Amino acid sequence: MSRNKQEEDPRINGIKTKIRVVPDFPKKGIMFQDITTVLLDPKAFKDTIDLFVERYRDKNISVVAGIEARGFLFGPPIALAIGAKFVPLRKPKKLPGETIFEEYELEYGNDRLEMHVGAVEVGDRALVVDDLIATGGTLCAAIKLLERVGAEVVECACVIELPELKGRQRLKGKPLCMLVEYR
Repeated sequence: MSRNKQEEDPRINGIKTKIRVVPDFPKKGIMFQDITTVLLDPKAFKDTIDLFVERYRDKNISVVAGIEARGFLFGPPIALAIGAKFVPLRKPKKLPGETIFEEYELEYGNDRLEMHVGAVEVGDRALVVDDLIATGGTLCAAIKLLERVGAEVVECACVIELPELKGRQRLKGKPLCMLVEYR
């Protein structure tokens, strides 16, 4: 969403007021942005989904890829509403059957995202969904994984952006739609 449209839409402020900030979680110095409180409020949850659906309804998205775990909360209702399939991008060894993966670096080590072989096809138009973008490492891994199998990543969608961590810059020009910005 453009910043002006966000400022004009009263639903954005309603969503923002439902996000709980938990100090010192999961470790001291972190101000954790908890979206589970958005899920507890049916109006805020519906508004969140509706804002994304309004944005993507006419963009010919064929696959919504949700990043484990909170991307699984927002991705499926968006996919259903826009007529796209939902593909879970999971942590290692969580998917049965044959998978492909993309490794990425964290501040404290490495991790990887996996998806089923054949879940995404050449030419699919993909939307990547997660609850939050911080450093951008997980979103970058998702983009690489989807592009490796021939999908076009149209955009990434997150409820929250932490701009001081510069995750948007790591996306190398891929568009990012966020609803709430925390500084």
